[in-house]
Amino acid sequence: MRSLSTFVFLAVLLSACSSTPKTSYYTLSAAPLPSAAATSSGTSVIVGPVSLPDSLDQPLLVVQSGNNQVSMSEYHRWAGSLKGDIGRVIAVNLAHDLGTARVWSYAQSIQTNADYQVLIDVQSFDAKLGDAVELDVLWTILPAASKATPGMTTSAKSTPRPSADPGSNQKSGRTLVHEPVSGAGFEPLVAAQSRALVRVSADIAKAIR
Repeated sequence: MRSLSTFVFLAVLLSACSSTPKTSYYTLSAAPLPSAAATSSGTSVIVGPVSLPDSLDQPLLVVQSGNNQVSMSEYHRWAGSLKGDIGRVIAVNLAHDLGTARVWSYAQSIQTNADYQVLIDVQSFDAKLGDAVELDVLWTILPAASKATPGMTTSAKSTPRPSADPGSNQKSGRTLVHEPVSGAGFEPLVAAQSRALVRVSADIAKAIR
């Protein structure tokens, strides 16, 4: 009888262990880079730093579960830093849109000089499983001569628009994106987030040209 009880206990224990959800890791995707032969020269851009709300700046994926409620899944995580991923994806998308490989992410590059530096301030990145992604981003484009100028602020009245200072080449704008999610689960959600960033990159590229 004792042997039977031990067997049942072990069977239950093994069943519980085998039913533990597997952790999935996600990364945002970007447009393919143009060919190296066509990008040996051109505008150079550094993307970043990127700022995020504290609620998003963490390893767990955050989804909207109500009008004023979010949920986080222990078993669905970013493969790296979401902040770094956003900077990387926007940089690659800009390289694609501008037709140059001379675009680097601030977090991943040792480059210190570029024609432009793009500051990214994510106001919100709301995501609803099986529904849509809502992205609100403020961005500021600083020419090389003013990259290090303190006290720069972003304006959010149009997308894109020149800086209010007529004597400056600084440009700032706001990109608002509603991107439908084409399927259930987290993978289609992350794909929609990636598509939303394509729209941000296109607005920034238009302002740089």
